[in-house]
Amino acid sequence: MDATHRTDDEQAARWNGPAANAWVEAQSLVEGVLRPFEDLLVEAMSADREGHVLGERDRVLGERDRVLDVGCGTGSTTLAVARRLGAAGHVVGVDISEPMLTAARARAEQTDTQASFIHADAQEYAFEPATFDAVMSRFGVMFFKDSVRAFANLRRAAKDGAVLRFIAWRGPAENPFMTTAERAAAPLLPNLPARRPDEPGQFAFADADRIRRILEEAGWTGIDIRPRDVTCTLPESELIRYFSRFGPLGLILGEADEQTRARVLETVRAAFDPFVQGAEVRFTAASWLVGARASSA
Repeated sequence: MDATHRTDDEQAARWNGPAANAWVEAQSLVEGVLRPFEDLLVEAMSADREGHVLGERDRVLGERDRVLDVGCGTGSTTLAVARRLGAAGHVVGVDISEPMLTAARARAEQTDTQASFIHADAQEYAFEPATFDAVMSRFGVMFFKDSVRAFANLRRAAKDGAVLRFIAWRGPAENPFMTTAERAAAPLLPNLPARRPDEPGQFAFADADRIRRILEEAGWTGIDIRPRDVTCTLPESELIRYFSRFGPLGLILGEADEQTRARVLETVRAAFDPFVQGAEVRFTAASWLVGARASSA
């Protein structure tokens, strides 16, 4: 059963406006870029409680019949794990973006997949206690206003001994592709919003020590943080659409006049030349794969 919980948080306002619309409209493009991370997360969710990845025949996920997908967006990871679970299990996706959840619900209905979705801020939402056998996220946990509070709330929603698996970006220095557009556009757009590493955002979990501290304070144990470098690709023909819709540049480019916009697109496109290989754009994406367990104390 789907549910809705209202929040006036700044992140909610952003992800129920242009940022969400960009993701929904470019859904297939974005999911193609992030597909290696979906595969990585699904593999991580197929590990036993000691962290060993098991074969398909072991059907470990079949034993964890309720899974929570945090920051599920348009539902790609939710549905991927739901398919792995099969009819015996159920995945619940939670996100603050109603436009993205609308797309996720439609996909679940079209594919007859056992999944449901909650429109809520996972930091505040009153999940039924001790409900989930596993909690997961692909790039959905870096946006909390109070990360300790958020992960403590997720701990309360998890059963004792439940597994946590999530993927978060490492720092901008290790992800130059992610900041190429804003660095190239900055001289032309004085109002381009600056990233602040100490605030919620894409690189908020760049520091592994900070991740460990947050999880420990929130009641998670057995914390395991491993770097994962993944090769991502997209068609060169989609590159301009990609960098002009997402990130800080995507937030304000629509406000620029036609002449400025043309100059920005030309300048930024040239800055991506090092990543272009013929008809394909290739880049290395640096992330953390984080695992933990809900303490039973």
